[in-house]
Amino acid sequence: MAEEELNTAADTENQISEDDWAAAMQEQADVDAVAASKEAASIAQPAVFQNFDGGTKPGSMNDYELILDIPVHLTVELGRTRISIRNLLQLAHGSVVELDALAGEPMDVLVNGTLIAQGEVVVVNDKFGIRLTDIITPSERVRKLRP
Repeated sequence: MAEEELNTAADTENQISEDDWAAAMQEQADVDAVAASKEAASIAQPAVFQNFDGGTKPGSMNDYELILDIPVHLTVELGRTRISIRNLLQLAHGSVVELDALAGEPMDVLVNGTLIAQGEVVVVNDKFGIRLTDIITPSERVRKLRP
């Protein structure tokens, strides 16, 4: 009879340990199922920010296509001067306004008020133009912006 009690106790221990393993395996399966459903949900949802590069590599020419049609103001500056309102009101046809630039000095080329180049006047088909002689590098432009 003592043998039967030991066999029953051993069977009970085996049953408990098998039940524990089954419970642990079920718990792991439940955790894996929840993780898989969260992953599937995140894949199915669109990204918060859409990618506007059109599927091209960064740095390609298509990056610039977004801004190519934006108009800018190009100004060619011959020179400047400061006069009083009295002298401004006295200007008439044929008046000469003295500028601070010297004859033959390069003219400034500005885009939206920012100096980008310098050049000299040319005449092509009875129209004035400018031949660029010096282009300001982006690093020089940034340096000029700082006080």
